[in-house]
Amino acid sequence: MRNIVLLPGFMCDSDLWRDVAPGLGKIGALHYGNVFQDDTLEGMAERVLSEAPDRFVLIGFSMGGFVARVLTLMAPDRVTAVAFVASSAREYTEAERARRLQGALPGDRPRRASPGVALGLHPDRERDPVLLERLRDMQRRLGPEVRARQSALIRKDGYADLERIACPALVVACRQDRLRSFAETERMAKHLPNARFEVIEDCGHMAPLEKPHELAALLAGWVETSAPA
Repeated sequence: MRNIVLLPGFMCDSDLWRDVAPGLGKIGALHYGNVFQDDTLEGMAERVLSEAPDRFVLIGFSMGGFVARVLTLMAPDRVTAVAFVASSAREYTEAERARRLQGALPGDRPRRASPGVALGLHPDRERDPVLLERLRDMQRRLGPEVRARQSALIRKDGYADLERIACPALVVACRQDRLRSFAETERMAKHLPNARFEVIEDCGHMAPLEKPHELAALLAGWVETSAPA
């Protein structure tokens, strides 16, 4: 059975994958990467590697995709395949980094959402009380220290680095993603030598919460056909 390592996004913990896990668990043993104790992508990647199986499929969501890129290049002999969900390899501008240090979510525009609205969700779900509470619960559990560490991450342009990833890759974009532009996610697939590109329709940034069963089916099908057992 394959080992599958899951990396969450900014201020998300393993609950992010709650509804995705049953589908993926049918094809592999799931492991949850620790991206909470370090303030660099390299530090996060090294910690995940230290706790991961010898060989594994790597799946990174949003911020986790940045870590997945660094980790795959760090240990290409251990990562059998890598998936990037609603992620990017674009460098953040100084203005974006300043907003993140002030507490904004990755990709937030200068205009802040009004209370009770999550820009990470599809516009039709941005006030969904169940999804909002799950997002808030994860943020409460992780707390201000994790937020500070993750906000301090420096993300340099990594599109050229993607060209050195030789293993099978999957890039998943979400059509109504307001935190990550469709173009920058699509661009990842164009730079990966062995990539498949898929789009989840009617979905905002938070695909594991909004479209978990569709995402699980997409990931499981790709793993079974592309990742060595």
